[in-house]
Amino acid sequence: MIRKESVEQLWQAGRNGDPFALTMMGLWLYEGKIVRQDQQNGLSILQEMNQHGVLWAYDLLLYINSSPGDDDVSDHAIVSGQATQQMGQAIENGNVFAMTALGELYYWGKTVPQNRQVAWQFLERASSAGCLMAKDLIQALLEYEQSPTTNFDNVFRKDEVMKENCNPQTTGPTNDPSTKQPNNPSDAMAELNSLIGLERVKKEVMSLRNFVTVQRQREQQGLRTMSVSYHCVFSGSPGTGKTTVARIVAGIYRDLGILKKGHLVEVQRSDLVAEYIGQTAPKTNAKIDEALDGVLFIDEAYTLANGGPIDFGLEAINTLLKRMEDDRDRLVVILAGYSDEIKQFINSNPGLESRFNRYIHFDDYTDLELMDIFCYNLNKGQYRITEEALLQVYRIINEKLAQKDARFGNARYIRNLFEKIVQKQSDRLASLGEVSKEQLTMITEDDVSLS
Repeated sequence: MIRKESVEQLWQAGRNGDPFALTMMGLWLYEGKIVRQDQQNGLSILQEMNQHGVLWAYDLLLYINSSPGDDDVSDHAIVSGQATQQMGQAIENGNVFAMTALGELYYWGKTVPQNRQVAWQFLERASSAGCLMAKDLIQALLEYEQSPTTNFDNVFRKDEVMKENCNPQTTGPTNDPSTKQPNNPSDAMAELNSLIGLERVKKEVMSLRNFVTVQRQREQQGLRTMSVSYHCVFSGSPGTGKTTVARIVAGIYRDLGILKKGHLVEVQRSDLVAEYIGQTAPKTNAKIDEALDGVLFIDEAYTLANGGPIDFGLEAINTLLKRMEDDRDRLVVILAGYSDEIKQFINSNPGLESRFNRYIHFDDYTDLELMDIFCYNLNKGQYRITEEALLQVYRIINEKLAQKDARFGNARYIRNLFEKIVQKQSDRLASLGEVSKEQLTMITEDDVSLS
């Protein structure tokens, strides 16, 4: 059983700003398994931790939002590889609540790959460091292993503690170097930090944000400032999050007071270029007007110059350049596309080259990041997956990566794979007649092997 003093120790660590203690508190309050249930307070704590970049909290919220009414979050919310990596970094810095949380996750292996040897190491290390909850958990697990038919929740459950002990006044996490905490948290930066992968992009966007912030502070103090170009070039393969990050950058510019609205208008060649003489400039201007006080995002921008000398794409480019100058205080433009093509496009036009000097490259996702994206789709769609099926998905992804080319779709490929697997599951279940809720949510190896 978990003792009252163990709960009080966790609560105190939360009050002192420990991000993993706070996340654990939010989970306990939401579930109501160990302490008296208070879903509103629990949800509020988890949302705060998510805003401060705690990836475990993000994963828990992802499941909560996709599975309303299910209180059994800890058994079903898949914990991403990035979240466990972040916990591992905190463990290296001696965070006993990260040790305890990750130890329990590894022990059961329900939402992360099971590894009981590592689980015991983390729990014993946390216990030796004075974590009372780790000691209680070790004792409960030993009792469970002696009688594995016993319901573990009955072994570990403690009588409900007083409600006032479950309602701590949190101050947010301390400066734990393992948590991705922006200096002045905003919704836009929190959303950026919550994205899977894209570490280089996150650093570049944070660097851009820091530069703009400091230049504006210098301006307010009457100091000289450097000229700042807010326009950007996003280069990389399809499905690497360029449109999503463009929307976030628009929000950051809004937060900094650069743009009044901070909305995103996404266009491609067909939205700007007309078929007949005299129609391209009005068509381009209409889209620019729509984007004023926000960001105009031009995907595959180099296609504007692919039509040859008599094509109207050049007219669209010239119209864009003029409006960028005329409305320089109200318009930010982000160009996007494949790396080589977008660089050649910009370097071939002096007007573009002088206005776009900030490049942000989007790397392809790794195999583990693609697995995290697949698990995100699982949670969002309210599906679960057997261990064998998950391993098969991992094999399929690695086989695809081994033969990928420059047109590999990254997250789009994962979305298509997921939809294909769900279709196979639907075909399998349709032949069974009446099926249970468990069957409706479970992806099996048959569903993956048929894909």
